[in-house]
Amino acid sequence: MTALEEELPLASEFPAASREQWQQLVAGVLAKSGQAGLAGAAAEEALATEVEDGLRVQPLYTAADTAPDPGWPGFAPFTRGGRVQGAVISGWDVRQQHAHPDPQRTNELVLADLENGVTSLWLTIGGSGLPVTALGDVLQGVYLDLAGVVLDAGDECAAAAERLFSLYTGGPSAIAAGEGTGNLGADPFGQIARTGQDTDIARRLEEAALLAGRCVRDFPGVRALTVDVLPYHEAGASTVQELGLSLSTAVAYLRELTQAGLTADQAAGQLEFRYAAGADQFLTIAKLRAARRLWSRVAGVCGAGPAAAAQRQHAVTSAVMMTERDPWVNMLRTTVACLAASVGGADAITVLPFDSALGLPGNLARRIARNTQAILHDEASLARVADPAGGSWYAERLTDQLARGAWDWFQEIERAGGQHDALRSGLIAGRIAQNWAKRTANLARRREPVTGVSEFPNLDEKPVARDPAPARAGGGLPRVRRSEAFEALRARSDAIRAETGARPQVVLAALGPVAVHTARSSFAANLFQAGGIETPLSEDAGGSKTEPPDTGALAGAFTASGARAACICSSDALYAEHGEAAAAALKGAGARYVVLAGRPGDREAAYRSAGVDAFIYAGCDAVAALNAVYDEIGVSR
Repeated sequence: MTALEEELPLASEFPAASREQWQQLVAGVLAKSGQAGLAGAAAEEALATEVEDGLRVQPLYTAADTAPDPGWPGFAPFTRGGRVQGAVISGWDVRQQHAHPDPQRTNELVLADLENGVTSLWLTIGGSGLPVTALGDVLQGVYLDLAGVVLDAGDECAAAAERLFSLYTGGPSAIAAGEGTGNLGADPFGQIARTGQDTDIARRLEEAALLAGRCVRDFPGVRALTVDVLPYHEAGASTVQELGLSLSTAVAYLRELTQAGLTADQAAGQLEFRYAAGADQFLTIAKLRAARRLWSRVAGVCGAGPAAAAQRQHAVTSAVMMTERDPWVNMLRTTVACLAASVGGADAITVLPFDSALGLPGNLARRIARNTQAILHDEASLARVADPAGGSWYAERLTDQLARGAWDWFQEIERAGGQHDALRSGLIAGRIAQNWAKRTANLARRREPVTGVSEFPNLDEKPVARDPAPARAGGGLPRVRRSEAFEALRARSDAIRAETGARPQVVLAALGPVAVHTARSSFAANLFQAGGIETPLSEDAGGSKTEPPDTGALAGAFTASGARAACICSSDALYAEHGEAAAAALKGAGARYVVLAGRPGDREAAYRSAGVDAFIYAGCDAVAALNAVYDEIGVSR
């Protein structure tokens, strides 16, 4: 039996390839697609993709794409994770959110979660949700020494914390000192971001400091403050903005806690960071890795020791990516986001149920949310691997880019006076609004597709109804979702069907053989259906390579349909010969609005003079095009 070589030469039988050779092949492909003249680095750059905030993802990463040394898992700067202790890799905390306003029902849901794999509870209380006084009823039967409790009580944080303390120290749920775990959820600046109210910020900060001191003295396993980035993420912030805002918020809390008498180690140990995990898995992985690296640097400069500098992270699957339409697709989104959060090294993960955008989640949705984590944690064994993304040139480089961009944004906030002043001045809101406006444009043009909504919609889907969730505090930063513009169009279609008995229609006026018009008729059908508009196909025009389309038959078929709008679908060659005649025939048949599928090029004026009102093509503003159809064909909103 021969000994194995130290390195397995997997590519030894193939000739070595250089980057220059790869770039030449790229240039050849680009030339065939109409981008001739590009070579070398220019050809490679043509394949790069802008993610956000000017960050560009390259098509190829090699060992030449260097990044700072990420260290070792469990050691500063904790880029590679903070949960590894020696040779032990601990799994993440499976945390489920509860916001049902009925204490008895919430208690049933809590016990079901704990019996089926959940390890900690995230309770939304106060306001129109669970009453603070019912916290004992909600946690009845819960072993508080085994299940961590995380509170989200907004302005009622102090009262909720006192109620939880009383459960720890007395009654049937009492536990030994130091056995309780979780977080009290104090987040004064997050509350300003949500509500826009900062008149009593001094009181809120003082309460948070007192709670932190109480935890240090009496409940060492409980943290008092949450650096919650979700209000910014849900307003449309970019990843770089989220990271910078988390740093500026945490630094402000460190100042308050140390001024109140806590040491730097004690103050840093009272913070838990909450980030959103999106369906862009590599961006989420890099975000969590960059967040730990940045916090390690800040905590170290503030005097905290290595143990306190290990950021504790709670990742929550993004509410921005959740859709109301075709909500079943959300299961796929949350699965990818959960995988990214685990690979990124989050200490606790919450998977939002697939129907959470519709109201209070159903039992099936909650079960799937739990089991998503169970499969990834246990069956896929992700909890047994330290930093699976470590060593990936792409992941390491993206982590470094995010960290540098976030550090610049953090410094800008500090120069503006810190987190409070930046919130009050509108600096934060303005920057987030700019980012969301850019992203909204990409969503409208379907450059960022939303499966089941802006792409591949199902107009015949059965609506999923849920009881409304308790109203959340508002008045501050807005809350957005990627699908909202297209879902507004779908709602417009539903209203028309309820009023008239039928959805609006755009007849697809196909010119030429099936092989000629299929590509554009399929594209047009997908676009119009994304706005709730039905697209019956009219092929009566016929036509072949030798016979021209019968525009008279096309007009007759349109009249028989009873529709008010039509979309001409064919090839550029047939458009040049028969597009104007088809448009004129449709207008003569009573079409109020005629659309042509394709870019008009230098024939736009001729098409418009013949009766074409608008053009749709890949990259056009689909939302504007769909609203124009509704407006022009004379149907109510």
